[in-house]
Amino acid sequence: MTLLRSAVVAVAGTAAMLVAISSAAAFDETKYPDWSGQWKRAPGTVNSWDETKRPGLAQKPPLTPEYQAIWEASMADQAAGGQGLDTRVTCVSNGMPRLMTILRTMGFVITPEITYVMFENNLPRWIYTDGREFNPEEEPTYAGYSIGKWLDTNGDGRYDTLEVETRYFKGPRNYEPSGLPLHADNQSIIKERLSLDPANNDILRNEITVVDHALTRPWTVTKNYHRTRKVEWHEDLCSESNNHVVIGKENYFLSADGFLMPAKKDQPPPDLRYFKQTRK
Repeated sequence: MTLLRSAVVAVAGTAAMLVAISSAAAFDETKYPDWSGQWKRAPGTVNSWDETKRPGLAQKPPLTPEYQAIWEASMADQAAGGQGLDTRVTCVSNGMPRLMTILRTMGFVITPEITYVMFENNLPRWIYTDGREFNPEEEPTYAGYSIGKWLDTNGDGRYDTLEVETRYFKGPRNYEPSGLPLHADNQSIIKERLSLDPANNDILRNEITVVDHALTRPWTVTKNYHRTRKVEWHEDLCSESNNHVVIGKENYFLSADGFLMPAKKDQPPPDLRYFKQTRK
C-alpha cells in the first residue's frame, strides 16, 4: 500500500510539473505588446488629472454642485496651510484612478492570466485577463478589482490594446493632490484603454473614463507615459520621514526637533483630554 501511495504521489507530481511546463510553453510572448522598461509622466503633468490643463480650477471637472463645493473647500484649506482632501499625506494608497497618474515610475509584467502594474510607492495592481467576470462579493479596496481584455485592433495576429474595467472600491479617494474628489459612495466604474502610440512606441497612452456619482457625466482623459529603457527601481516608503500628523480632522506637522506644530495660522492644539494636564 505504501509503495502504491508513493507511486500515485510521484505520478501526480509529474503531471503537475508537465501542466506547468505546458502552460509556460503556451505563453507566446510575441502575441503581446512590448511594454518593457519603466514608464514616467512628462514633466509638469504629474499634478494634473487632465494633463492638457493646469491643476486646480482650470481642470473644469464635470462635478455636481455638491462635489464642486467640496473640492473648492479642499483647495481653500490647502491655501490656508492645511491638506484638504489629499489623503495621501496619511500614507494610505492613492487608490484608483489616481494610481495611474504615477508620481514616480511604473512597470508592467504581462502573463496570459494577469497583467501586473508595478509602482515604487504603492502596492501593485492586478488586472485579471483570464476571462473571469465581476463578483459582487469581492472585498472593496482602494485600487479596486480590475478585469482586462486584450485586443488585436489591426488584425495582425498580435495584441496591441488592453481594455480594463475596475470596480469595488473603498475610500476616500481622489484624482490628484488638490483633493479633487470621487463620490463617497465608492460606486465608481473606471474604464481604461492602454496602447502604444503608433508613431512612437516609447509612449504608452491610457485613455481613462470615470463613471462616478460625483460627476454630471462620464469624464474621459488621456494619460501619456514615456518609456525609460534603463530600468532601476527604488524603495519609496511613504511612512518614512512623513512629518504630517493627522489628529481628528486636523492636520499638524512634526517639527525637526520632534515636537507637534501647527500647519495653519492660529490653528488650535489638538484635544488633550486623555493626557494628564500640568497645572501651573
